Formats: sequence, C-alpha cells, structure tokens
Amino acid sequence: MSRAEQPSRRTVLAAAVVAAVAGSAAPAAAEAAPGAGTRAATRGGAAASPVDYRAWTTFRDWRGGTAQGTRAVAGTRPGVVIGAPAGTTDYADPHTGKTTTWEYAVWTSPVHRLAVPSTEAIASWNAHTPSGTWLQVELKGTYSDGTDTPWYVMGRWAAGDQDIRRTSVDDQGDGKSSVWTDTFAIDDASTGLRLVSYRLRLTLYRRPGTRATPTVWRLGAMGSDIPDRFTVPASTPGLAQELLVPRYSQEIHKGQYPEYDNGGEAWCSPTSSQMIIEYWGGRLTEDQLAWVDPAYADPQVCHAARYTYDYQYAGCGNWPFNAAYAATFPGLQGVVTRLRSLTDLETLIAAGIPAITSQSFLEKELTGAGYGTSGHLMTVIGFTADGDVIANDPASPSNEAVRRVYKRREWENIWLRTKRYNASGKVVSGTGGVCYLYFPAQPSPRQRKALAAVGVS
Repeated sequence: MSRAEQPSRRTVLAAAVVAAVAGSAAPAAAEAAPGAGTRAATRGGAAASPVDYRAWTTFRDWRGGTAQGTRAVAGTRPGVVIGAPAGTTDYADPHTGKTTTWEYAVWTSPVHRLAVPSTEAIASWNAHTPSGTWLQVELKGTYSDGTDTPWYVMGRWAAGDQDIRRTSVDDQGDGKSSVWTDTFAIDDASTGLRLVSYRLRLTLYRRPGTRATPTVWRLGAMGSDIPDRFTVPASTPGLAQELLVPRYSQEIHKGQYPEYDNGGEAWCSPTSSQMIIEYWGGRLTEDQLAWVDPAYADPQVCHAARYTYDYQYAGCGNWPFNAAYAATFPGLQGVVTRLRSLTDLETLIAAGIPAITSQSFLEKELTGAGYGTSGHLMTVIGFTADGDVIANDPASPSNEAVRRVYKRREWENIWLRTKRYNASGKVVSGTGGVCYLYFPAQPSPRQRKALAAVGVS
C-alpha cells in the first residue's frame, strides 16, 4: 500500500491532468486497421470499448516488424533475440554512476492504429535477460492532429540488478503529452487531442563479444480513453467462486530492506505479484533466496520487492516491471491492461485466472479495510454468493488476515472511477480499472477464451 493518503506518482499525475479536464467529459487521469498478424484485442472487436490492448507474441508478429540486428525465433514460445548486433553504444547508468559499452540490436513494431483514440497508454513486456544483458522499450505515437510524439522511453529493464539498475525515465514530454513513470498521458485531454496510433521500439543490449542475448516473448501496450467519472454503473453479480491463492501480508515486512521503497509497508504490488505467481506454481530456489536474512518470514516477498524495484521511481509499484517480473518464472506471462467492470473479473475468475487490481480510496469508502490509500494493489480471488469481492489484501496484519470480503458496490467504484476526493477534499485521480493479469504461457482453451473476452490475446 502506498503510504496512506500521501502523494504518489499517481497523485502527481492527477494534479497535472485533473486540473486540465475538470468539467469535461475526458478522463481525469493518466498508453491502418489491423490485418493478419496484427491482432487488435479490443473487447472482442467492439469499437466502442474504451480500451485497446495490442501485443506482439507470435513468430509472424516478430517477422513482421523492422529488424536492425535482431532475428525472430520460433518454437512453443516465439520471440525476438539479438542476431548480428547493429552496433555499440555507451550507457551511463544514472543509478550507479558507471558508463558501460554495450552491443545492441533493435526491433520496431508496425504501426498499430488504436480502435479507441486514447488519452493514456501503458506498455508491458515479457522477457528473459541473462547476466550481461538488458532491454529498453520505447513508444512513439501519432496524435489526432496529425503530429507525432517523440520516442518516449517506457522502461529500461533487466530481470537482475547487477548489470544495470532497472529504471523508468522522468522529465519526458513535448508540450502535448508526458510520461509519468510507466504511463503515457495526454497533457490536456479537454482539448480533444488523442493518441490515434503508435509503434513500439525494442532495443536489446549485451556485453560486447559475448553470445548472450535477451529473449522477448511478448511486447504490447494498452491504450485507453476512460470516461471522466466519480462513480460507475453498478454491475449485476453473476458468479460465486473462490480461487485458492496463497496469502501474504506486506505488513509483516515493515522495516525490512528499506532501500526498496522503505520496506514492506509499501510492498503491496510485489506482495500481490508473488501471491499469483505461486498460485500458478512459480517457486524461487534456495539459491535465489540466499541473500535474504534467514530471520525474515516469506523471503520470496522480499525477493519480489527487490526485483520489481524501479530505481528512478524509488518504489516497487511500477506496473510493467511487476508484469515483467512475473514472466521471469517459467511458463508464465503477464500484462498490464484495464478492465471495464466486475463482470470482466468474473469472467477471468470463472476460468481460474485471478487478477491484481489498483485502487485508491478513503477509509470510509471501503467498509472493513481499516485504512485509506492514495494507491494500493490487491489480488481478486473470487466472489461470494451475494456478488461481493473476495480479495487477498496484502495490507493486513498477518498472512491469516489477508483474505477479505469487500462490498461489491464500494469495491467496484473505488477501482473503476477516474476521479475522487482525497482526505483534504481535493479532486485527484482514480486508476480507471487498471489491473495486472498473470496467466500460463500456454493457456487452456477456456483460459484463452476468457482472456480474449477481456481484450487480451
């Protein structure tokens, strides 16, 4: 949980955007029509959806981009790797002070025209980065006025932290849009300006003279234009089911490894990620956990915090970094997207897929929570017979207390709204249905159908 009602990067984003859109029908907060090989996952093809998630995952996808030193690889999990490097470059790591020379290769996606002209876009990726390698993801888009954005860095990432320090990049903007940690956002949505298309650029790096290479299996982005709203329509309960997801408390890690976002009190995102990773069978070895103080319970939560930590944001809540961490476990993939309603979550739960959701609220807005927060991640694991939400809430005093039941109407509103009042009575942003989805690299037919129904393929 972010420190209760203290400013977070989401609050900063709200301050910049809410002022611009107050009184408008635009969102309060802030990433040629697809043909064969460009599968736009827009809620089953419904053009009216406020969300468009698109990913490149197949051998045909990787062959369809523009390659500068990369090559596509086939197999059960197709990807893109360094073939013959395009050249060398120096990278000055701002978090270590070291400048290192790297070989690099570049893959650029075809243009994806958004089914919904968007005020926001969030990229996410799944990759393997062995020692001596890392990657960078960038986004370049076209606005509805016909002009282009610059190439924006959406993340510099490695699974480990010995070669580079994984990082977002601050102070990116062109007067029309900005990047806020992991989120591209139109600066003033009330003008009607939107992002209508984008390309993603992937740069793969390795130490010169080696044969090591990153392998990227999934690269995508979610564009959205969520209606500006303090409240959302109520959905009708349609499922009573609960998944058996491990329960971990972030609160028992208070004070542990404060170099990673002040310790466990801020580890809602990696704690939630670890719950679902282990639900799918992901396990860490004794060697991987050897760095953790043996006196600490649940060392895998400490590990998740370290390996999701964004050194620029100075926190573990970078959404794409969490999805990428999940995908480092064999047989798993992860995406960041938005959902429309609790009905979407019910569709996923019915197929055995839990979800991590982002929400912010005052204590009085969520009965039984016992706290308020400017940004918090929970794991939705099911629904009661009355339709209430069963959540593994890491902001709990013990693992045993993690399972919570929250009132459907309250929970639905705090998750899906885009505007809210904070403890000072100021209008700030809500997350508008943001979630992480982690699921098998080879989904079952039922899982694949459920994912497609919520716009993920």
